[in-house]
Amino acid sequence: MTPMVLTLIGDDKPGLVNAASAAVAAHGGTWLESRLARLAGKFAGIVLIAAPDDKIAALTEALGALDGAGLKVTVERGAAQAAPSAHARHIDIEIVGHERPGIVRDLTQTLKTLGANIEEFSSGVESAAFTGAEMFRANIRVGLPDTLSLGELKGTLEKLAGEIMVDLTLGDE
Repeated sequence: MTPMVLTLIGDDKPGLVNAASAAVAAHGGTWLESRLARLAGKFAGIVLIAAPDDKIAALTEALGALDGAGLKVTVERGAAQAAPSAHARHIDIEIVGHERPGIVRDLTQTLKTLGANIEEFSSGVESAAFTGAEMFRANIRVGLPDTLSLGELKGTLEKLAGEIMVDLTLGDE
């Protein structure tokens, strides 16, 4: 079985996930992991599947044919044996603050400068309970290089939080 990463996007309507999963199953593949969401009237996601080597070409063709049904699918082969993460330590970060342009850019630039690798990132904008103000919220899981101390990470992120006026919570390693 070969791991494959699919990206999906189409106008949101019932049956999109079923169409993709039916093509995978019809070619002997298995659906291993996914992150799917409705965003601005579109349905988008990433999916990890595994498929028999001798069925990959036919499966790729079947997934490409879903474009006619309104679902664009791209297919990338994964590595047969996923390389272990170069970052053995991980930490979860939660950010909450008033929505404004540049929060994600500033945060990701800081993480990049520290040598941290973003492994999962989810975000959204929601209304504050009493004021109705737009609040940005993000949950991030990062891999940390061995050379980065937790004190340096915390200090750098707390300084950034003050500059961009957000609340920051660091989870346990």
